[in-house]
Amino acid sequence: MEPKPGLESIKRIILSFPRKELIHLPTPLRRLNRLTEELKGPDLWIKRDDLTGLAFGGNKSRKLEFIIADALNKGCDSIVTWASLQSNWCLQTAAAARRFGLRPVLVLFHTSEVAPEIDGNFFLDHILGADIRIRRAEKGKVIGLKEVEPTLDEVSGELRRQGQKPYVVSVGGSVPGLSMDKPLGAISYVLAFIELLEQSFSFGLKISHLVTATGSGATQAGLAVGARATGGDVRVIGISVSDKKESFARIVGTIADQTERELGLASFRPEKDILVFDEYIRDGYGIVNREVAEAIRLIFSLEGIVLDPVYTGKAMAGLIDLVRQGYFKKEDTVVFFHTGGTPALFPHRRTILDFLK
Repeated sequence: MEPKPGLESIKRIILSFPRKELIHLPTPLRRLNRLTEELKGPDLWIKRDDLTGLAFGGNKSRKLEFIIADALNKGCDSIVTWASLQSNWCLQTAAAARRFGLRPVLVLFHTSEVAPEIDGNFFLDHILGADIRIRRAEKGKVIGLKEVEPTLDEVSGELRRQGQKPYVVSVGGSVPGLSMDKPLGAISYVLAFIELLEQSFSFGLKISHLVTATGSGATQAGLAVGARATGGDVRVIGISVSDKKESFARIVGTIADQTERELGLASFRPEKDILVFDEYIRDGYGIVNREVAEAIRLIFSLEGIVLDPVYTGKAMAGLIDLVRQGYFKKEDTVVFFHTGGTPALFPHRRTILDFLK
């Protein structure tokens, strides 16, 4: 099997963007032998983006190679972002910022009435010495720009009065705007798709589907753009961890369109190109259920691979259910993108163990 024409030219365009080295590439691609046997479905593989190497690894580190370079090129000396209390994005942003001498300022949203427990990613944020601002939020909901904008204005204004120049970036490094004027997060995942495709050539694989957790949109958007730009034979499936598929498909589609324009690719997007399943959200963002706990146990016990309860556990629960429903053909080759986030496992340990009793 040979690479599709144009793959190298797309790769050259992406590599022309400023980038700071943060991670170990390529991340491993390997077959899930025992899971494939257990489920008796398609041929299952895993792309280990949990092994990128920065702060326990994860998909956000790929994005940050481009985002940190953009911040430094704009003369910024601090980086401001937001997400939930146990955010993988915020931890990796703080670690990347420290690596290049930037001050990390994190607005973290807490959903409980009791004081936040210093555990998981939140614990690691403290070790890094991040400037942490705690805000309240509704349980099971993701905080969007509209809700957080007054706080961002307040924090960035405070930093400017201190003589600093903050770089303000959206949750997940996904949506262009604020200080990031290009879809750098998604662009990094077009490159990740090319990396995966190159690995598949060496294994002699013909990938039919990719399955990934989808939260802020850029990872799925970048993979979808990569899939179509290099031939369009791979279906990218996003398992939503937060939003309904109608609204989320629009978000992913918008980021994908912005990415195509930035890379000079033809822009046409039939609705079928953005595929999102929202059936596995259940009680909301960050809320663990039995299916997630069982998926975490199954993959760990069969493959020795640890998933997290917010993103990859939910996405794997979705993949397992789709296989059992007969969604895939026996001859399909399905790759699961492990996007990291394992420190978030520990704050949810009691809930997970209760489900597994």
